[in-house]
Formats: sequence, structure tokens, C-alpha cells
Amino acid sequence: MSDKVTITIDDCKITAPEGEKLLWVALDNDIYIPNLCALKEKDRPSASCRLCFVEVKGISDPVTACTLPVTEGLVVKTRSPEVDRLVKTAFELLITDHRLGCKKCPANNSCELQKISKERGLKYKSKRFKPFEKDEPIDESMEQFIFDRSRCVLCGRCVWVDHHVAEVGAIGFSLRGIKRKVTTFGDYDLADSPCTECGECVKVCPVGALSFNE
Repeated sequence: MSDKVTITIDDCKITAPEGEKLLWVALDNDIYIPNLCALKEKDRPSASCRLCFVEVKGISDPVTACTLPVTEGLVVKTRSPEVDRLVKTAFELLITDHRLGCKKCPANNSCELQKISKERGLKYKSKRFKPFEKDEPIDESMEQFIFDRSRCVLCGRCVWVDHHVAEVGAIGFSLRGIKRKVTTFGDYDLADSPCTECGECVKVCPVGALSFNE
């Protein structure tokens, strides 16, 4: 059994297993830290969404909570002017590359972007960044679920569970920069891939990119 340590998050004393990532300690104690790409099962967090920044006493710059192991005496603030600035910028960049229309989205009221917006008071429209219109067809080739790439936030959760939980390897990342996307080998429909329709990828999608058919 892991040794226990005492840390402080937002002035709250918390006992947690030594070495556990700060993000999971905070969430397990009802202290919300925005996140999209994190999965507790991953040994190496990708920290790709850049939303889980926190301020740590003794460290000059904010750090990602999903990569920070807790140690005895750690003192953390989940909010500060610098943390809020970084989270706001990351959120706005995500929104510019995400098709909105929440009322028609299958993840409406259960979407992590909506939760982050509500918790941090962030708006869906950015004055700093222009929307990048995605022209991606919706893949409805599978019986069990739908893949709408225009709502994908490139968190990588679906890719990780496909490779490490389902152990199928039907999907992965392709291209780079603003063209980066989740797709099958050869960019074919999912029905033409090795996908077994186990649904593991749908379960971990934090937005409405992957959704089960009603």
C-alpha cells in the first residue's frame, strides 16, 4: 500500500497516496480542475489539452495537474491570474476548432466543455481567435455509434482506449497542426476498419464527437 502524504489544495488539507497525480487527488476530493485528455488508467499522461494548470508553491510557473505527483507538504492553488489566463486561452483555442450547436449535440448537458465553461465562467465565442470551420463528413457507417469529427477536441482518449483497452487499433491520429485529426488507417469509414463496435471509445469521449445511436 502506498504511503500517505498530506497536501493542501485551495487551503484544504487533504491526505492522499504518495505519488498519485494531483488531478485525481483533487477530483476525488470534489475540487474541480478542468481537464479533457486525462484518463486515470494511463501511466503517462499526455497533458495535451493544457487545461489542468495549477499554481504550486515553490514553482515559478503553473504546472499541469495531470502530470504532477503529490508529495508531502505540497501546496496548490487551482486558481490564480496566471492559471486562469492559461486555461482561458486553451479553452478558446479548443472552441475555435469545435462545431458548436449544443442543443443538437448528443453530449448536451454531459459535455466536459460545457462543464469547464460553467465552472470557469468562460464563453463559447472568443474575441481573440476566429473560428476554424471544419468540413468533415459525419461517419454513420457503424450500427452502434456515430463519429462526428467536427466536434472532436483531439483529446486522444478514444485512441488510447482503442489501442490499450480494446486492443484493436482501428483509429489513430493523422496529419499535423490544424489538419490533425482522429481517423482510421487510410482515412476510410469505421465500417471498413478493424473496429469491433465494442463502444469503449464512445464511453470515454468527453464531448459529442463519438455517440451511441439512440
